[in-house]
Amino acid sequence: MKIDLTDTTASKINKALVQGRRAIGTPAVGMVLTMVIVTDEENAYDSIRAAEEASHEHPSRTLVVIKRHARTLRDRTTSRLDAEVRVGSEAGTGETVVLRTYGEVSDHADSVVLPLLLPDAPVVVWWPVDAPDTPSKDPLGALAQRRITDLYAVERPMEVLETRAGNYAPGDTDLAWTRLTLWRSMLAAALDQARAKVTSAAVEAEADNPSAELLARWLEARLHLRVNRVVTAGPVVTAVRLGTANGEIVIDRPEGPLATLTLPGQPPRTLALKVRGTSELIAEELRRLDADEMYAIALKGEATKENA
Repeated sequence: MKIDLTDTTASKINKALVQGRRAIGTPAVGMVLTMVIVTDEENAYDSIRAAEEASHEHPSRTLVVIKRHARTLRDRTTSRLDAEVRVGSEAGTGETVVLRTYGEVSDHADSVVLPLLLPDAPVVVWWPVDAPDTPSKDPLGALAQRRITDLYAVERPMEVLETRAGNYAPGDTDLAWTRLTLWRSMLAAALDQARAKVTSAAVEAEADNPSAELLARWLEARLHLRVNRVVTAGPVVTAVRLGTANGEIVIDRPEGPLATLTLPGQPPRTLALKVRGTSELIAEELRRLDADEMYAIALKGEATKENA
């Protein structure tokens, strides 16, 4: 069910949500959090779709904030809020409200979002593109326990990575880090099996890949040694090589969803290591909303500086 509201207010949107739930006979008590997506028109469809797929695991109220650029003199001088309320099958397992702001309302989107948050439920803010330099100090980011950005969506990811490192606050995270979960799990398992001290390490990836840089920093923090960055044709991270006295530990994924794990004295084995979609990454981030300390260490490169 969809309800379109033009030149509306937060109060009218809340009434439309109640109306929609009554019409389809669905209560709101099953929702566990509020997801706020701050995006543009170009990326809104994919972002909403990813959030709705993630809502099957985490039923939520999704508020999509789209700040419209002024095209005419009327748009520049008119302050307006339009909304599209979706409930039932149109919104996954939760509710979705698409908010389009014009004029001065765009500068105060937090005042529109605040009355629409679920009471006594955590808030997550996700910027698919155009994230602020300091998410925790953004008016919308300040409402959230978890703030999600994506270094893959910026033109100079390595420069932005350093900016985010300097402005980090507990609750910040990035999908470039979330993409590494399978890599980190497999590397940890490989080290448990090998039971040998690592004396050298290398991460192979395409140039200027933020996930590769975060993976290298994480390994430096855990292994207390300098990790070599090796540029390959990609795509994304293609291999990690850990040298030991007994031989080399290698996870190699040149392309496709399968990787090869090689341990000293053992035959190579095939592992599933696919590139996951955005909805899977968002669902993972919503499983725990406390501060990710290892992300903070990898982002800031603290261990790197201490052991350089």
